[in-house]
Amino acid sequence: MSSFPFPVDPQLTGVVIAYQNAELIADRVLPRIGPPLTRQTFRYMKFDFAQSVTVPETRVGRKGEPNEVEFGGTELDASTLDYGLDDVVPIDDVKNAPAGYNPLTYAAQGVMDLVLLDREKRVADLVFNAATYPAANKETLSGTAQWSDAASDPIGDIQDARDGMIMSPNILVLGRATWTMLRRHPKIVSSLSGSGTTSGVASLQAVTDLLELDEIVIGNAWVNTARKGQPTSLARTWGKHAALLRRDTLSTSLNQRPSFGATFQYDTRVAGQIPEPKAGLRGAIRVRAGESVKELITAADLGYFFQNAVA
Repeated sequence: MSSFPFPVDPQLTGVVIAYQNAELIADRVLPRIGPPLTRQTFRYMKFDFAQSVTVPETRVGRKGEPNEVEFGGTELDASTLDYGLDDVVPIDDVKNAPAGYNPLTYAAQGVMDLVLLDREKRVADLVFNAATYPAANKETLSGTAQWSDAASDPIGDIQDARDGMIMSPNILVLGRATWTMLRRHPKIVSSLSGSGTTSGVASLQAVTDLLELDEIVIGNAWVNTARKGQPTSLARTWGKHAALLRRDTLSTSLNQRPSFGATFQYDTRVAGQIPEPKAGLRGAIRVRAGESVKELITAADLGYFFQNAVA
């Protein structure tokens, strides 16, 4: 018998490790950097980019000594937080399940889906928050400047923003409503059309290439914003905004490659089950799944935020 209060089930853990919800983009916006942490508390570095662009005196006299430079950063403490949920499955459900259907596996997947949706909202609230960005790296669009207006200039806005950033961004994060307006914008369509037409719909890859990006990441997820017990009120997790970000997929917890933000993960996702004798006539099984993570903005200068990009 396991000595842990909530024994981990290898089969269920395998399910939640492999399980992916294709509608969620948090892992593409703030990637999980490896290797996984071996402790929940950790330290990370925030770097001053001025040290990388300040040119010292490099000339060396015939018998002189070269000037010395020193690179460093601010070491900060952080710790991962635990996120998980339980689902109680009656024994009768397990016994009466049709062939090929495992209620415990389904429960673990459903629980993990909600845990990941919560992560999606945390990342969206962090990335689509003007307070995350330096004063020079954000603007609020309104009226004819919004990309939902034919008189606006989204190409110029994005080019001007990237020209002012200390490192070129390589991804553009959009909510679904913003992407729908952007791909139909007459200046986008005409830039991609050989005939100069201003009506139509541009493809994702064509707009990505036009804006000289590695990827345009579109948030599609929905979330119920109503309190428990109230009528359902659905809203897009990613709002009507846009963010240009520098994402380095080669960044790890062991190197110093600059990236706008990252997710630090402790160990792996876990799932387990334990008897729940008080639930149901024949008892039940409590299924738990979750993970320990911390989302951090490690270089806010490597992002640019367009608030209210569309009306």
